[in-house]
Amino acid sequence: MKSVAKQPNTSGMRGHSFRFRLERVRELREHREDLAKQALAVSLADHFRAEEELRAAEDRIASAHAAQLDAAKSTSNVTDLIAHQAYIERAESDRRATKHDLECRETEVADRRDALGRASRDRQALERLKERRRAEHALEQARMEGLTLDEIAINNFRRSTA
Repeated sequence: MKSVAKQPNTSGMRGHSFRFRLERVRELREHREDLAKQALAVSLADHFRAEEELRAAEDRIASAHAAQLDAAKSTSNVTDLIAHQAYIERAESDRRATKHDLECRETEVADRRDALGRASRDRQALERLKERRRAEHALEQARMEGLTLDEIAINNFRRSTA
């Protein structure tokens, strides 16, 4: 019966799988970035709605001016002309308020974009760190495997010369 030399256990060559210690922080930053994206989407929707409201207010003013001109050309009484003027003034006041609201929405959108940019940079910084650590881990694993293979080769050489 032929004697078989016992080989060293090479299952340890694989070592431990990579585990990023800051994974939970990275996940939280990713979640924060997702929330910032959602907040930006809501702000953009509000901004577009405010733009529509401003266009509608400007249309109401234009139609009120046209109605006032028609009333002035026809035989309208003074009360009708005053009522048209009051409506125009109210419509212009509404337009100013709507324009102010739109400006506030624009500021909010800019703030949300900035927040998204910060959240994205924070997450990307951890992503880069994770990849750097993964590469370091792979190099260490390769080094450890090389040492194990060197040890196996030395043991085989010793056995063959003995």
